[in-house]
Amino acid sequence: MGDDHGSDDPVTEALAGVHRRLGTLDDGEVAAYIPELARADRAGFGLALVSMDGHRYAAGDAGVPFTLQSVSKPFVYALALAELGLDEVSRWVGAEPSGEAFNAISLEEDTGRPSNAMVNAGAIATTALVPGATPAERFERVLACLSAFAGRRLDVDEAVHASEAATGDRNRALGYLMRGAGSLACDPLLATDLYFRQCAVRATAADLAVMAATLGNGGVNPVTGELVVSGEVAVQVLSVMATCGMYDASGEWLLRVGLPAKSGVSGGLIAVSPARFGVACWSPPLDVTGNPVRGAAALRELSERFGLHLMRNPAPGTPTLDVDGTRGAVVARGALDFTAAERVLSALRERTAAPAGPLVLDLTRVTVLDAMAEALLRATLDRLAARGRPVTVVGPAAERLTGRHTVRPVDG
Repeated sequence: MGDDHGSDDPVTEALAGVHRRLGTLDDGEVAAYIPELARADRAGFGLALVSMDGHRYAAGDAGVPFTLQSVSKPFVYALALAELGLDEVSRWVGAEPSGEAFNAISLEEDTGRPSNAMVNAGAIATTALVPGATPAERFERVLACLSAFAGRRLDVDEAVHASEAATGDRNRALGYLMRGAGSLACDPLLATDLYFRQCAVRATAADLAVMAATLGNGGVNPVTGELVVSGEVAVQVLSVMATCGMYDASGEWLLRVGLPAKSGVSGGLIAVSPARFGVACWSPPLDVTGNPVRGAAALRELSERFGLHLMRNPAPGTPTLDVDGTRGAVVARGALDFTAAERVLSALRERTAAPAGPLVLDLTRVTVLDAMAEALLRATLDRLAARGRPVTVVGPAAERLTGRHTVRPVDG
């Protein structure tokens, strides 16, 4: 199981800093075309991050529930892919950016397919592919999938579902157009009601970070350890998120942030740094493309600070980590980037929970220490020293991290 960290670590501190800086940003408008969504608190703002080891971090209103809306789309797409395979799903739904608004009435001329599974038409077509003998059985499969990604049983906001159903004529029109074009696998009213219900599933930013991390962890929920979808399906979903997840702003997003992402009109936003972590934001005010203003700004800042752009050249080598309980040593090897440094920090925190004794961080076999890893390690070492638990750092990086130089090896 994963663990939750309080404010006494640099990752939470980084999230809290972003939350403080962007909390006063008041641009954008809360979605009002679904009446229940207009009731959202425009000041609400939460951030959450989950590592591949299941370590959980949060700032602000990360525990406030809201409806998934379009953030549900990649996960139901994953369900359809897992059930039917990419070739069959691609018969009904494309994988190309639309260049149009999320609710645009636009289908391929030759096939009648919607452009991709991240716009409303594509999401309705995807939901229509979920197998089941009855509407209730189909929705239970959807809810069970979303819950497995989140690591806990989710529920439906019935008031939001009713509000969506009462104002969903445009989506029903999309369903009938696709049915007429031969690109919808079931009755339009059944498909759209299933879609309205999946959008009304309720979760928190903390839940969404676990869901995003599951995609980044090859389909394995890093908190529960459950295999939710295969690694192949996770890659397919992330690929479509990278090119289509932010609607007609997807190209600009990939250029500036460089992470697969998906937003929703209730203010939710997820992004995935594959094999590193999943991150989520919640903030109801949206920009003109339907993306959360504060959430998008937060992800841009986090990507820049942590060097997360997918096209960035990664540090070479595979880092490993050992804990020598006898000597009170945490021993790191290979390249230390954000992910490896976060693991080292977690190991150091576990050592500080033990009875008082020597704490040693052995970096003699570290080949690369990137700037983000160095900043995280230095902040943690300073904090531990201030609490009366100084750490002896071993290796060439010791002087950079502590101002003191030591080369004594710990593990021989």
